[in-house]
Amino acid sequence: MTPPSQSAHPDRSTTDSDDADHMSPLQQPRRSKFVEVDVDGDNNGNEEDIAALLHRHTLESRSRSSSYQSEFDGDPQSKSIAPVFSLHPRLYLLTLLLFIGLPLLYDTRWLSMPKTSIIGARAGPIRSSDSMTGHGAGHMRPKRADTVTDVCNRWAGQSALVNGTIYLYGGHSTQEPGQRSGTWSNDFLSIDLSKSWKIADPSVKGLPQPSGPPAVANGYLWNSYDSLYLYGGIVSDSPPAQPDPYSLWEYQIKAERWVEHSNPKTSGGNNSEDGDQPVLQAGEGAGISIPELGRGYYFGGHYDAFTTPGWSISTNRTYLKALLEFTYPGHSNDGVEALAGGETAGSDGVWRNVTRGGIQDTARFPNRADGSLVYVPGYGEQGMLLSIGGGTAESFSQMNIIDVYDIATSTWYKQATDGEYPKLRVNPCAVAASAPDGSSTNIYVYGGQNLIPYGQQIQYDDMWILSIPSFKWIEVDTSGQSAPPARVGASCSIWDGQIVVVGGYTGPDLSCDNGFYVFSATELKWQNEFTALDGGNTQNQQVSQEKDLTGLRGSFGYEVPGAVQSVIGGNAKGGATITAPVQAATQGPLATGKPITYTVTDSSGATVTQTGTVSPSGASKGRHGPNIGAIVAGVVAGFFAVLAAYLGFCAYVYRRQLALYKNHVAMSQRAAARGPNEKSSFLPSSTEGSSARNGKGSMTDQSSGVGGTSSRLAATNSNGQDSSVVPLPTGLWPPVGGNSTANSSNEDLLVGQEPSFVGVLLNPRRSLRVINRD
Repeated sequence: MTPPSQSAHPDRSTTDSDDADHMSPLQQPRRSKFVEVDVDGDNNGNEEDIAALLHRHTLESRSRSSSYQSEFDGDPQSKSIAPVFSLHPRLYLLTLLLFIGLPLLYDTRWLSMPKTSIIGARAGPIRSSDSMTGHGAGHMRPKRADTVTDVCNRWAGQSALVNGTIYLYGGHSTQEPGQRSGTWSNDFLSIDLSKSWKIADPSVKGLPQPSGPPAVANGYLWNSYDSLYLYGGIVSDSPPAQPDPYSLWEYQIKAERWVEHSNPKTSGGNNSEDGDQPVLQAGEGAGISIPELGRGYYFGGHYDAFTTPGWSISTNRTYLKALLEFTYPGHSNDGVEALAGGETAGSDGVWRNVTRGGIQDTARFPNRADGSLVYVPGYGEQGMLLSIGGGTAESFSQMNIIDVYDIATSTWYKQATDGEYPKLRVNPCAVAASAPDGSSTNIYVYGGQNLIPYGQQIQYDDMWILSIPSFKWIEVDTSGQSAPPARVGASCSIWDGQIVVVGGYTGPDLSCDNGFYVFSATELKWQNEFTALDGGNTQNQQVSQEKDLTGLRGSFGYEVPGAVQSVIGGNAKGGATITAPVQAATQGPLATGKPITYTVTDSSGATVTQTGTVSPSGASKGRHGPNIGAIVAGVVAGFFAVLAAYLGFCAYVYRRQLALYKNHVAMSQRAAARGPNEKSSFLPSSTEGSSARNGKGSMTDQSSGVGGTSSRLAATNSNGQDSSVVPLPTGLWPPVGGNSTANSSNEDLLVGQEPSFVGVLLNPRRSLRVINRD
């Protein structure tokens, strides 16, 4: 939130014509939709230029006609026909050329007409900063100067990090200590993170100040992979400036040009307001870019006289709790009606204002401004957003309970944290870093201020970590370090595992501030330089996550700090042992989802975590596809588990059957030694055995060879049986009429063949019946 003691005169020069310079912001003409505005502001062509051009061509045509006519001065008849065959056809041809050519030049730098294009949207490249632009006859005008990088203080700007470059737009800046006016600006800078630099001499470059986008602070700069999108912000409040009706300004990075998308309107969708509503400009909200999903979000903030045209200065500001969503051009979004069925957004993008997502429209979900918004992948089909800090002029948002937004379902939930938490505050900056294996995402929260009581603001210099999914707060010990002065309204970005802090309001006691600081997210130390690391892809993801579009950007080289490991378990590569919120979630993505984890090996080659990655094609749609690697690994592991269990079972059956075989061989030998008339105490006589198993008094001949011999043991008895055949114990005889498999299983005991393990493997059912009948 802008310090109340600060006031400014905005740099609001958005037209270059002398007449427009004296017009109020509301009187200035609005540019057409998707029309480029050069950095020079050279859009001052007018109808007089066209009239002069037409007049010049007419004079030239008449001159050419006169020359042709002079050739026929000696022939009166020729003079009479010269206008017919010389002057008129050329006038017709000239008129035709003008009719075709002027529309093509209408919105180019030669005519620069600030009107709606006749032939549709056109945009040309911005001219180089050292060029001179001509306007009208003999009038030369220098182009707008590059942004001054040498300032005393800078804060409350809009920033974005794209492919290793930080872009910083607008906000406040001062040129000398104690400056209280003229602080609003449309400064445009870039900071190069592809090379190392000292904080005393940062790699910062001033870009041309654009003439179209307004001078605002406390808005947000969304980014895709190739464009920046300026949303929201507040204009100067001293002297009071009137905001223009909102237009989305896009900076096309490769072409180096700003493009205006005017009169944006919302579309209906899940948990949102009805569509076809004008998009209003809010200020001091929390923003986040998710280029892998093709979306930007702006949460909360407020409307007042310095954000919204027509708002009376005597009317109190209105704090918000809506979540404004912008789907980038060329991307899909299932939650938006206009993009149903897989449609993609057009060149203007698509807007949705979420106001009824779960608890969002209840009293438990307060309005707020000046907070931070962080994206965490996983935990649902498209990841989740966390709102941290913020408040109003009278109260703060909780820090021990975090509001969580499930992107896929457009629904808000609450999640309790664990442990000591930061003091209540507004305007902290926050970034997220992923453990190499993805088992934890650690959110770093820095600075901010306490606005209550009014006029006695206290800025903070502490650093905290909120580890996900445990939701444990961890305070970073920076005692004894060369930490920056306490600040609020700083811009924070993470790249190569280092947090780059730019600007921030430090209060009235500090004259000027360097404005560039670097914090090692791994070592938890403030350092004197930014160290660019070798390797990494364009999104600076962890090596293990490079094939997954949802892997967090800026985490290359990051390792889990020891202070975090001591709380959530694991090691520097990940392997967190706390894999769910300490204060258990009852609903929402944290109750049903889990982090996306990856295979990581440490320096010794040992695997920390082994899990398949998400399909990149699924991630590009904001959804996680089937985890093919995990499915294959699960099937293979399951197969070997079943095989091991089967082999163990067969080994048990084989041992039992082998013991029975040896026991029966021994009994048969003892019975043969006693003779046929001596009864055993545990073996029935042949007659008893026969009657017990055959109601007709007959017994099926079970002649067997013992010890591999084929001879009979004795002669046949009175019933026609071999009297010397040793009767088996009752439990080993199959019932009469039993199947052949059961009969043959009994035969295995006395046919002279010792049971084999392979036989059990091939027919475990037969062997099992043998031991079950024992």
